[in-house]
Amino acid sequence: MPSDTLRNRTVLVTGASRGIGYHAALAAAKRGATVIGLARTTSGLEQLDDEVKSVGGRAVLIPADLSVEETLTRLPAALEQRFDRLDGLVLNAGLLGPLTHVRDIIGKEWHETFTINLHANLALLKLLDPLLQKGENARVVGISSRAARVYKPFWGAYAASKAAFEALVKTYATEQEGRLKANLLDPGPTATMMRADAMPGEDPATITPPEDIGERIADMLEPGFDQNAETIVYPRPDGK
Repeated sequence: MPSDTLRNRTVLVTGASRGIGYHAALAAAKRGATVIGLARTTSGLEQLDDEVKSVGGRAVLIPADLSVEETLTRLPAALEQRFDRLDGLVLNAGLLGPLTHVRDIIGKEWHETFTINLHANLALLKLLDPLLQKGENARVVGISSRAARVYKPFWGAYAASKAAFEALVKTYATEQEGRLKANLLDPGPTATMMRADAMPGEDPATITPPEDIGERIADMLEPGFDQNAETIVYPRPDGK
């Protein structure tokens, strides 16, 4: 495993209280990064803090709801008080939304799904861009999904929001002209709570553990990771 390859780098991870975000934050901390964990669930963030400290790392916790506009607008000032730059940003927080026929999608559920999966991420990119521009070879990683490119019945809201998210991140990446790099990671089937909600009969032992995805995200945060505006697809356990 790489050691100290993210030392002196500051990385913000959304949805850091569990699953992929939790393990991405922990993997970055193990490589020496100062990790800023943002999530709604305070207990999960506190557990992350304990585990980061146990490996000699440093975590800063931000309990916040990305669906609340005030949270987003206050974030840059709060970060600037403690950090002069961001070297990494992991846009992981996401919402499954309704799994139903397109004709049965309720407007409120559609709006909630897009608020987290697209609008909050747009706001974060806009608001945190000045700090990322000050970063040392800053890297942005957005967590996407096969659903953005492979259309399955009943996944309309999630698929549409992730497709728009992919387009947003890749467009942002092409605008950077070498200043920073931004990519997407499609983790495939991963043993998270969201996956369990979507596929309740699935054996989590047959799919990828979130720890493995966390390490791949840490790889993509490395200053030497040179791909840009790409969707990296993590190998699926079933080979499909």
